[in-house]
Parts: sequence; structure tokens; C-alpha cells
Amino acid sequence: MPDLYLVEFKGNRREFFNNTYYHSLNLNDYVIVEAERGEDAGLLKKKVEKEIDFSEDLKPRSILRPASDEDKQKINENRADEDAAWNRAQELINKHKLEMKLVDIEYQYDRNKLTFYFTAEHRVDFRALVRDLAAVYRTRIELRQIGVRDEAKRIGGMGICGLQLCCASHLRKFDPISTQDARVQGLSLNPSKISGNCGRLLCCLRYESDFYSHIRDKYPEEGEKYMTTSGEGVVDRINVFEDYMVVKLESGEDIKVFGRDIKKVRRQHSSFFKKWFDVLAGDKDEPDNNQDDDKNNGR
Repeated sequence: MPDLYLVEFKGNRREFFNNTYYHSLNLNDYVIVEAERGEDAGLLKKKVEKEIDFSEDLKPRSILRPASDEDKQKINENRADEDAAWNRAQELINKHKLEMKLVDIEYQYDRNKLTFYFTAEHRVDFRALVRDLAAVYRTRIELRQIGVRDEAKRIGGMGICGLQLCCASHLRKFDPISTQDARVQGLSLNPSKISGNCGRLLCCLRYESDFYSHIRDKYPEEGEKYMTTSGEGVVDRINVFEDYMVVKLESGEDIKVFGRDIKKVRRQHSSFFKKWFDVLAGDKDEPDNNQDDDKNNGR
């Protein structure tokens, strides 16, 4: 069975390919791969060890060969021509008065296709623009509208954490994110603190959200009243990492209540265990009738 590899293209686009022809390959070297129409070139990022179940439509294509010196020279020429095409494309966009922002331009390796990536607030009628671009470059032209998160992925950059953007380094899809993910982690809702380079909510807000939700489910909400062994108070704050909450009593005293103690109380008050606790408590309160009979009989 051929080995599976992850290949990275311009703009942090990544796809899986099979080493169908069993070439000797080196990571971080360029390879020529099978494209939908023709050939494309990308960087061999890693060998995939685990099995991945691909759908029929997404089955990996083949790695055709390692890139030769001539192939690498052609890749560099394509990159230079992409830079040159930027100004010409921008002139044509202005000529047709289209409300769109050009983000990136990418030649397929064999130059059978030239893709222009752009963002826009609304749908754009770019048919006249495509005709002009096709007349200039004499190849298949594709204009692809992308969102702001995809724009950040293609451009790349560093996040507020000081590391490479998640979307540009390892994320393969964008999960839905809401301010609730920030709330459950006790983060400030200041947009400048929880927004990424794209202006949308940080992708990393989803990473620990489920953990926080799982831990906080057993605690009452902050501000709720809670009865402790020292009296009733109000839940002041919850420490997720050390698994306890702080209850502030009316006297001003702070009481720590650990998650394990809350579970114990809830277990005692659940329907099954409460029945047995009630039985045991009833046995203690109930007088011993046999002793009363013995006294009456003078024994």
C-alpha cells in the first residue's frame, strides 16, 4: 500500500497525496503532484502514519515525482509572474469599479490555471474581469471569493500569543466560535483581547472550552447562594484548574468548597441514595419498642 503524505502549497493550502509510484522522497522538498487538471507543485510536509478514511470524492491523488532543478526553477518563475500579475489585476479591478479586495494570486505549476483570491462584502459580478484577465494571460482564470478567516490563513502571520497563526499552521477547518466560549473560560469580552488577526473571534477559544464547561457544570453559577458547613453564602469565584469554588459568607469570610465535596452532597441528595439516608436517619430517631415492653413487664 503506498505511503500517504501531506503536501503544502502556496497560501498554507494543504492536501493529502499517495506515493503511488514509490518514489524516494525527502521531507521539506518540492514534489510534483497530480492536480484536477494537469500538474501542481508543493512542499512535502510530513508522512502520515495513521489511517484516514477518505470519502469517495476526497480520495488522495498521486505524487508524480520529486521536483528536479528545472521544476524548482519553474516554480520560482511562477512566483515572480504572480507578483507581476498583482498590479495588472488591480488595474483591471479598478477599471471595472468592482468592490473587492485582492488577497492572493496563485499559478498552478503547469500554468494551466491562474487563481485570484479576493474578499468582498457582497456577491461580485466579475464576468467582464475574467474575460480581460483571460485575454492578458491566455490561460484558465479562476476568481475565488474567500472569507476573512481564509484570508488570514493564506497571508499567515503571528498571533497575539507570539506563535504562528493556528489557521496557517495546523487547522484544516474552521469550527464555529461564539462569545460563550470566552465567557465559560472567564475571559474578558473586550474585542481587542479575544479577536484574531482576521478580526473574528480567536480560533483557540474552542480548544479548552469543552473542558471548562465540563468542570463548571458541577458548580452553581457565580453570584448564586450556596449553603456551606459554616453557613450560607454567595459563590464568589470558581477555580477551574484546582477544582474548587470560593463562597463568601455574610460575615465576609471566604470558604473553599472543592468539587469532590459538591459531588458528595449531590450524591447524598439523589433519589436512590436519599432513600437509604432517610431510612438510616429514621432508624436512629425511632424508639426501641422492645425496651419499653420489657420495662412495663418489670423485667
